[in-house]
Amino acid sequence: MPLHLSDLLARTDLRLAVTYDVPPEQLARTIEAATVSDLPTPGKWLQGGELLMTIGLLLPMEPAACRAYVRDAAEGGAACLALGLGQGLPFQEAPEPLVRAAEEAGLPLLTVPDEVPFIAVTKAVFDARADEQRALLHRAFATQRRLTAAAAGDGLLPMLAEWTAATGVDAAVLDPLGRLLATSGPERRTLPAQARELLDRVAARGLRGSASSTAAGQQLEVQPLGARRLRGLLLLTGRPDDAARSVVPGLVALLSLELERRHLSDEPERRRRSALLSELLADEDPSADRARDMLRSVGLTAERVRAVVVEAAGTPGTRTANGAGAAGTGAAGGTADDAAREMAADLALAVPGGLVRVVDGATGPVVEAVVGEEPDVREVLARFAPRCPAGIGPATAPEAVRVSLRQAAGLLAVSRAAGEPAHARQSQASRLLLDLGDGSTLHGYADSVLGPLDLADHGEELIATLAAWLETGGAWDATSRRLGVHRHTVRNRLDKAMELTGRRGGCGWPARGRSGRRGRRGGGR
Repeated sequence: MPLHLSDLLARTDLRLAVTYDVPPEQLARTIEAATVSDLPTPGKWLQGGELLMTIGLLLPMEPAACRAYVRDAAEGGAACLALGLGQGLPFQEAPEPLVRAAEEAGLPLLTVPDEVPFIAVTKAVFDARADEQRALLHRAFATQRRLTAAAAGDGLLPMLAEWTAATGVDAAVLDPLGRLLATSGPERRTLPAQARELLDRVAARGLRGSASSTAAGQQLEVQPLGARRLRGLLLLTGRPDDAARSVVPGLVALLSLELERRHLSDEPERRRRSALLSELLADEDPSADRARDMLRSVGLTAERVRAVVVEAAGTPGTRTANGAGAAGTGAAGGTADDAAREMAADLALAVPGGLVRVVDGATGPVVEAVVGEEPDVREVLARFAPRCPAGIGPATAPEAVRVSLRQAAGLLAVSRAAGEPAHARQSQASRLLLDLGDGSTLHGYADSVLGPLDLADHGEELIATLAAWLETGGAWDATSRRLGVHRHTVRNRLDKAMELTGRRGGCGWPARGRSGRRGRRGGGR
């Protein structure tokens, strides 16, 4: 417990006495240290919370001078004044001007009797402070032992519960995207805006720092969790005392170990999902039922899925917000393959139910993933693969996921040139291509757009029809004559092409419902 002024007054061996009726709130002041000074202006030598003792050798007796002396001591941070009395000393009792000045300033004034040396008061203060520090250490060790014992239990919750029981500070563990994993208090569906801002700030910095803030009287603190990469975030709500503060690093270490343990224990499941994705993509024409059953076996029940392709070696020498190398070297000086595997594990964590694997690409390892429509893929990539070229395929039926994957892979060159993830249905893709002009990039984009036609049944007919329609300026009759088929066949083929590529209307594509009229007018835009 802190040493209060009332505790010193209760010490019968010190025989300290007050010189006026000191209010209870002043008696509750904490004494941080004891010092002796007979300077007329001692304030600049104080740090705050001191019991300032003097024999009054240079103490002025004029009321104005006494008020100036007391004011200087109070402004310097003194918690209390103590005047030594005795034979051979300037004072045998507290002078009235000093007593009045102290009472006016709200600074307690004590007297120290002749038989009690100042060193006895100083030792009493520092002994009490040492006892306080020992008590804090004992509490910290006891809390740390409870946390360590809880860490041997099952998961995060026991540790958080022990922490809150010992400190009174609420705690929650969230994943790198801010999704709640465990909490010591009532679960919150939505976090306070201030907490969300802190979480985003710390997550963006990875393992490189923490953050705290006080809003509406509520203390919030966020600590990163993980060994070499960011595995989670610790949110503390409340103000830890000194004992609890000293235990925070231990809590962070134990929670980090638990998240690393989870990461390692999930490795067999990640391998199974990687093998399942390879099996799914190896079948060039899987049935709808088989594709859906394969995805449902890992919990991916979405009606439509999309593919994501990321070049793990796209930015040599940089380091991601997770604390690992985005390319070239991993978190601990590993290879690009190590970085790719870590990135794949992060993506698997960020998109529950998703299938992720690492394959060899033209420029190095590439991470391929199949996820549902719900996750915000751009947010996931910004967090786990910043500055890495990435293509995002369109949403397709599970049996057509190879189409989405091919389009995503075709957009890597576009993403590399643009410096941001490229989406297969990005509205500005055509304008971007006109600005790029690079041959390999244009070929990659063409593959991403026309890839679904290559994979479709009768794909050659669809591509030939589309080419003829464009060459005739969008004239249905001219296209029909060139191909030797009925104009309705042309329209049906183009409708199929639009359905497969996800592009409808604009940029040279026919608009459904106006095809005949546009054909008679000689084409579209």
